[in-house]
Amino acid sequence: MRRTVLAILLLSCSSGGVDSNDAAKAAYLGLDESIDKAITLGFKGFNDSTNANIPTEQTTGDLSGTMAVTGQVDQGVSANKQMRLLETLSDYSDTDAGIVYDTSSDAGTDGAPAALGMSLQGIPNGSLTGSLDGTYGMSGTLKGTVTLSVSFTGSLEANDAGGVERKPGSTHITGTATSGSGTYAIDVT
Repeated sequence: MRRTVLAILLLSCSSGGVDSNDAAKAAYLGLDESIDKAITLGFKGFNDSTNANIPTEQTTGDLSGTMAVTGQVDQGVSANKQMRLLETLSDYSDTDAGIVYDTSSDAGTDGAPAALGMSLQGIPNGSLTGSLDGTYGMSGTLKGTVTLSVSFTGSLEANDAGGVERKPGSTHITGTATSGSGTYAIDVT
């Protein structure tokens, strides 16, 4: 009986699940580039929209899978706009760390897309604040789920096509990545 319990404990500790702050950090680092891509897709949808609903914008992971961003943006002539967006990942991976992310219920999440909110103030040369909150299923070298709760700030600038974009190098991301018993504090510029 004692050997059986020990064998079960050893197997559960080596199953690839997140059981430490270092593993939570690895779970976040696999999603780090995706945050930038989601913000970029949000701006693309903002610039492409002709009404309150932005068109679905999509990109691929550097190694596999897809990311889609859709949602709504305030209309009108105001220099201040709010975007309420949803991000969906499907078999998504940007790094060679061997972690694949998915927002579907098949991946162990509740199936809800991640919520991406952005506030653009003083368009076209003002500021950006926003948040990304969601749970992502993981497969590969890490298994289970990771929940992101991040905030970001940055600056805006006009782009060559007459739209607005983030000023390169101005985005600051903070928050947490939580998975299993591990938590990683995010602070990235």
